[in-house]
Amino acid sequence: MNHDSIFFKAKVSLALWYAGVMGVILGLSGLGAYQVMAHAHWQGVDQELIAVSGNLHDALEPNLEQTGKISANVQRILPKLCIIGESCEPDRDRHVLGITKQEGYYVRLLDLSGQLLGTVGQQIEEVPFSKEAISWHTLEDLQGNRYHQVALLLKNNAGRPWGYLQIGRSLQDYDQHLNESKFALLTGLPIAFLLVSIASWYLSEKAMRPVYASYQQIQQFTADAAHEIRTPLASIRATVESVLMSDLVSEKESRETLQTIDRQTIRLSQLVQDLLMLSRMEGQVSKQSPSQSCCLNDIVSDLIEEVATIAMQSQITLHLQLANKIPIYVAGNEEQIYRLIFNILINAIHYTPEGGKVQIFLEQRDRMATIRIEDNGIGIAEDDLPHIFDRFYRAHSDRSRQTGGNGLGLAIAMAIAKSHQGNIQVESQLGKGSIFTTRLGLMTTFEKSAPT
Repeated sequence: MNHDSIFFKAKVSLALWYAGVMGVILGLSGLGAYQVMAHAHWQGVDQELIAVSGNLHDALEPNLEQTGKISANVQRILPKLCIIGESCEPDRDRHVLGITKQEGYYVRLLDLSGQLLGTVGQQIEEVPFSKEAISWHTLEDLQGNRYHQVALLLKNNAGRPWGYLQIGRSLQDYDQHLNESKFALLTGLPIAFLLVSIASWYLSEKAMRPVYASYQQIQQFTADAAHEIRTPLASIRATVESVLMSDLVSEKESRETLQTIDRQTIRLSQLVQDLLMLSRMEGQVSKQSPSQSCCLNDIVSDLIEEVATIAMQSQITLHLQLANKIPIYVAGNEEQIYRLIFNILINAIHYTPEGGKVQIFLEQRDRMATIRIEDNGIGIAEDDLPHIFDRFYRAHSDRSRQTGGNGLGLAIAMAIAKSHQGNIQVESQLGKGSIFTTRLGLMTTFEKSAPT
């Protein structure tokens, strides 16, 4: 199966999960907001009815006399009261007692048996009746209009039960508000979900990018490693086949064949060792590996002695410059630090032409030990600088083949530096030379006194 297709399917799946989860969250949030808003509005309706009914109840009770009879004082309080059995025209637009500016209120007076005595405002049929001191009802008229009603027990001026007061208000504005809210949610949620889907696709692509980059790096590493391993194996095979095809092999030819096989085997073994070391170093970046006191002065001096012969063969001058004579100590693995500096130094020698110069500067500054290796060699192109610490990367592949490099030296050096909480910086100009600056943390007084 095409690997791009696999990553595309993974990206689609991730985007669907993002969109699905966010869609559920948006839906539940919208539903919750709607419920909270509806409840708050309903509470407002209740509070409004309680206020209106309470004021009217308090105004009526002192003026109630005979049970079930509407007195003249009540009619003065409710001048548009339509008494049952008398001719009257209901005033549908009247505001009850001027208490509220909203239309759609009605007032009903009932006796203790629930018989209607008089009404003000909207005429509502089939209103439920309850003998409780206070009761709430939501009802609907023949035209489908909804009303919310509260009923209160009325007592006369003697304190005896007189009848019941029913006050209701139209829920038209409430229903209209909820319908507008529903429309806003039903319109806004799909738009929000569309935006979330677009964002999900972008986020999934962003999330898959480093995964895809890592996969490509693994693919590239596998291809490069296979190529590096195949080269010595191919040389060994070609040498052996040439010998096998010969009828008679002299001792000299046998020795040359064995030398070729030995050389390629060493190269192959070195490649495997470098790969294992690189893997081990990268695994130590996030771990605190055991450390010891390492004197950089001694390490650099030993390195110069080791590579002096190679430099002399290439007619290259090596020069060590110390900022001061005080030994510089860092905490770490001495063998690894030795390998770090060696890889950079041997690279400088290999890429410096005959008659060139390689300088090593050792100093301490800002609680850091600095090893700077400068050469006046062929330099590195600006486009190659960001990649020189990549595994198997060669800025000058032809020269690397001639010197026997496998493209892992600088990658190992950087891995060792990072495992010691350090770093390596490079400055280079093509045709003028390069400067590799390695910084490692100085060993503290406590670390020096601690047992190793």
